[in-house]
Amino acid sequence: MTGQPGKADSASFQAGELLPLSFYAVSALEAAPRLLGQVLVRETAEGTIRCRIVETESYGGIEDKGSHAYGGRRTARTEIMFGEGGAAYIYLIYGMYHCLNVVTGPPDDPQAVLIRAVEPLTPGDEALMRARRGSRARRPVDLSGGPGKLCRALEIDKSLNGALLHRSDSPLRLEAGWPGPGRAPEAAPGGEAAPPPAVIAAPRINIAYAAEYADLPWRFYYRDNPYVSVIDKERGVPY
Repeated sequence: MTGQPGKADSASFQAGELLPLSFYAVSALEAAPRLLGQVLVRETAEGTIRCRIVETESYGGIEDKGSHAYGGRRTARTEIMFGEGGAAYIYLIYGMYHCLNVVTGPPDDPQAVLIRAVEPLTPGDEALMRARRGSRARRPVDLSGGPGKLCRALEIDKSLNGALLHRSDSPLRLEAGWPGPGRAPEAAPGGEAAPPPAVIAAPRINIAYAAEYADLPWRFYYRDNPYVSVIDKERGVPY
């Protein structure tokens, strides 16, 4: 994978501002931690849902054995990964679960970040998400902790494949979170801005087939966040 993970945040963007095309012009390994704290917006018939991204995984470059595009595999499904960053890449696994990815990088360099977990911003957002998850969502992690769960909660399927996340008229888009990944609008005691949550880097989930790439710490999540799908107490390290 080209590039190294960067710790740049979204401080240059105003909260609620649509993330511009330039935000996606980096490798998946750089984008994955930067996407933490950004806001995923889903327009539905019942209303708009906003949720904060709290867990991501990086997949990118033809050398990544965990990627759908490993070895330059260019198919009808993976074609979107070879396009310009800023589009949604959505596919189906096990014949029943959809997965949402954010395409990054320049054309012809297949990069994508899997969104693994999100948390609703408001009780209203949570209610709209729970309406799609029902009684199965007893805990936060049951609501939207995992690629398939969040896609069901947000009514994301292959009809949204290719949606441009940087367009204001898109039914699926990304907005800047509060200044600094995950930073809340409330002031901390003493009037200072609340610090962002600690980020943990850990190996990706269920990719034993990726050989030497399987144990690389290319999954990123907020420590102690109840929506995160898997807490890796053995291999997770501070980012």
